[in-house]
Amino acid sequence: MSLKRKVLIAAPVHDVLIQGLQQAGYDLVIREQINRAEAVQLLADCEGVVTSTRLLLDKELLDAAPVLKWIGRMGSGMEVIDVEYAQARGILCVSSPEGNCNAVAEHAVGLLLGVTRKIGTSANEVVNGLWKREENRGIELEGRTIGIIGFGNTGRALAKKLQGFDMRIIVYDKYDNSNIPDYVEFYDNLQPIYDQAEIVSFHVPLRPDTRNYVNANFLLKMTQAFILINTSRGEVVDTEVLQKGLDSKKILGACLDVWPEEPLEKMGKLQKDILENIVKMPQVILTPHIAGYTFEALFKMSNVLLNKIIKSIR
Repeated sequence: MSLKRKVLIAAPVHDVLIQGLQQAGYDLVIREQINRAEAVQLLADCEGVVTSTRLLLDKELLDAAPVLKWIGRMGSGMEVIDVEYAQARGILCVSSPEGNCNAVAEHAVGLLLGVTRKIGTSANEVVNGLWKREENRGIELEGRTIGIIGFGNTGRALAKKLQGFDMRIIVYDKYDNSNIPDYVEFYDNLQPIYDQAEIVSFHVPLRPDTRNYVNANFLLKMTQAFILINTSRGEVVDTEVLQKGLDSKKILGACLDVWPEEPLEKMGKLQKDILENIVKMPQVILTPHIAGYTFEALFKMSNVLLNKIIKSIR
């Protein structure tokens, strides 16, 4: 095995990816908790790198990797990679959204049920010796209208699950209108969601046009109060607007798995103050970016990446 065919693994991965890359002739350097300075040194002779949200592969870091041929992203968000610069250098960039879309969709359903049926708050009350029934009367999803913004792998996985709840599913996607299942209503604009949605779920990548997607103008255009679900990227939601929407009850509930600044120790004062205020609200559930964190998703993402990488190097 030639040491020149080296790959840096800078993310948690399943053994299926490790073993597959080794069988393909790669020498692996595994650094899940890598820092930037260490990455600069290790990438100098790497042919490939596997990353997640932990390592930002910007132009500076890519320039430190002169022999890099491919980048594998565990998950879906390619904003952690300067894809345009990488592709200009002929570096293949692949991700694995197919691998964790089911996990994220299941989590989104769980968050939604947690808010609509007051599961978390009522469970905590029982722990504290309270047994409140009328105060915890919930609402059913059957017959409700949900708007899904972003109909890629995860948006489609969520819609598939929600059809079993007999919901009306309105879908908008700016880029993909192919192979639309018959149990959703697809539109090429957001107006039907503004006019009719009681729940809005975001499944979009982080791009300039999706940053602060939920802003004051978005709230203004929503005809009725709604429940917000965001399992995509924290920056999709303007958190100051979120807090105002919750205070005014224009946002009836918030189901969140992401936050603009993560984790807690890296959070600025403004974002920390907003978070501390809204998590005390009974109509809010916020989990620590774990929607795609299942044992099954780790295997599936790793396997998807392996297949894409092996296909590209043949």
